[in-house]
Amino acid sequence: MTAQDRLIGATRRAAVQLFTVRDAVAQSLDATLDRLAGIGYHEVELYDFVDQPARFAQALARSGLRAPVGHAPFLHLDWAQIFDAASTLGLTTVINPSSSAASWSDPDYSLRLADTLNDAADEARAYGLTVGYHNHAYEFENRRGDEPSFLGFAHRLDPRVVLEVDTYWAAVGGVNVIELLRELGDRVQFLHVKDGPLTKVGAEQLPLGAGMMPVAGILAAAPRALGIVEMDGYAGGDVFDALAESLRFLEDHGWSAS
Repeated sequence: MTAQDRLIGATRRAAVQLFTVRDAVAQSLDATLDRLAGIGYHEVELYDFVDQPARFAQALARSGLRAPVGHAPFLHLDWAQIFDAASTLGLTTVINPSSSAASWSDPDYSLRLADTLNDAADEARAYGLTVGYHNHAYEFENRRGDEPSFLGFAHRLDPRVVLEVDTYWAAVGGVNVIELLRELGDRVQFLHVKDGPLTKVGAEQLPLGAGMMPVAGILAAAPRALGIVEMDGYAGGDVFDALAESLRFLEDHGWSAS
């Protein structure tokens, strides 16, 4: 059974992207993980792990948290270095977190990017890893022909390359997220679930259920994906309180952090 098969088989699991608490991580990774575990999270999505896998491995083992997935920029780092670090940490999937926003104005850039990720998937396979892509708004704001560029990109990808749909940025980009998830089906193995007023200002984001996103419908449209809580910013107080509120929302809708 591949890592991709295992993730497809998992249902209604909740996690948190550590980027949400990056300021706390910068002060103390151990204390941050302890606080997330105290809230009730059992899984995290890593970022900036490639240069320090031992640090993350030790901290995760001490806290008891699991990290099935992490962000690493395939477009800027050596793939072998990325996959070595991911293997050390026991990740199953590595996600490219972003690409050049300006490049998406070129209608053919999305196809070239898909080919690059397909090549990365070939190399990752030797490590027992899966690769994927995380979107922002610009993949949907730019168009190739009659459709958002993201759709042509997704269809160009090898089926082994998974998608992590950032539901908030997709909505800001102008698409109906529930319809998008239904169209993409099991290609979407990870969701970034977030809420807010649907602006591009990260600090305006809110705990799940407090904004304009149809979060319950989004969760229902992708029940087999790992639902990862992420906030690009938060001006409403302690971000850990917002993460606790978001986890309660997920649990109220049948998603478990265990």
